[in-house]
Amino acid sequence: MGKLTSTIFVTLDGVYQAPGGPQEDTRGGFTHGGWSFTYGDEDFGRFVGEVFRRAGAFLLGRRTYDIFAGYWPGMTDPADPIAGPLNALPKYVPSSTLTDPAWNGTTVLGGDLAKEVAAVKERTDGELQLHGSGALLRSLLELGLVDTVHLITFPVVLGTGLRLFPEGTAPMAFRHTGGRITSAGVSIQSYDRAGRPEYGDYSAPDAS
Repeated sequence: MGKLTSTIFVTLDGVYQAPGGPQEDTRGGFTHGGWSFTYGDEDFGRFVGEVFRRAGAFLLGRRTYDIFAGYWPGMTDPADPIAGPLNALPKYVPSSTLTDPAWNGTTVLGGDLAKEVAAVKERTDGELQLHGSGALLRSLLELGLVDTVHLITFPVVLGTGLRLFPEGTAPMAFRHTGGRITSAGVSIQSYDRAGRPEYGDYSAPDAS
């Protein structure tokens, strides 16, 4: 059985929208696309390479799939650490509108999200990797299907844009499993799901 992992880029104020380019995702009149670009140093590239080497299959939201499918099939070097796995390994897209995907190795998941993703995890060797796809990540976290989140936080505040965890997100707790800081100041932290939050009271007397 595979492990479902998520790798997602966010700003200090929690925005995940359009990290890769100005036209990547302009929903809501978003004008800050490409905010991660200047932080892509060797440390960051090393981490990304490590992630893709562990991939057994990919799970992508429809918007992220369209962005990836518009670029990576044209990168034909099988030795490329990102293009190689993306083009060669199975790709799964939960969607009710994608009917005839052109990218080789793509399967559309059109039924019950929980059952279909659980079945894909069961038959995947290695990691079933979710990249970007913030709305899908939230849904899968609430369903209890995500094992690990790699939260990549960039030292920038935008003030507008889609937040990874907006108001109304279901409460959940995580356990920190590792991390590093790149030379450009990007915080790469890994978390495993740890059930629901626990609560206490700092003003309560010490029971010991």
